[in-house]
Amino acid sequence: MKLHNLQPSEGATHKQKRLGRGEASGKGGTSTKGNKGGQSRAGYSSKRAHEGGQMPIQRRVPKRGFSNINRVEYRVFNLGQIDHLAEKYTITEFSLETLYINGLISQTDHVKILGNGELKSKLSFKVNAVSDKAKAAIEAAGGTIEIVK
Repeated sequence: MKLHNLQPSEGATHKQKRLGRGEASGKGGTSTKGNKGGQSRAGYSSKRAHEGGQMPIQRRVPKRGFSNINRVEYRVFNLGQIDHLAEKYTITEFSLETLYINGLISQTDHVKILGNGELKSKLSFKVNAVSDKAKAAIEAAGGTIEIVK
């Protein structure tokens, strides 16, 4: 076998039917595009989400509720988790940079500390928000808190 001998196997290819080449060809006239309308015309391209005059899905589906564009989503860490994370990643300062370096948050995340659980180790915190219960527990354990904007 050589490059000039290569050819597809028997039955693998077939001649395409030529459209719009007269009535005798079997696919003349409308060229399998049906009668009239935008889709039968040359240069037709459908608009995204166009449903042929039917009421589009985005208008049929009921709209409910309200989405606040100024909402701030926090990555939440409870006090019970913090001791475990500090031990696992050898963290002495619980800041956005150390959390990002260890792969616990993404670069744009906001971090909030909540007071569920107990904090045994003395840590310093540099986070975006802290609940009152967590703040009291951290200060009782001898840690410091700095709120970062």
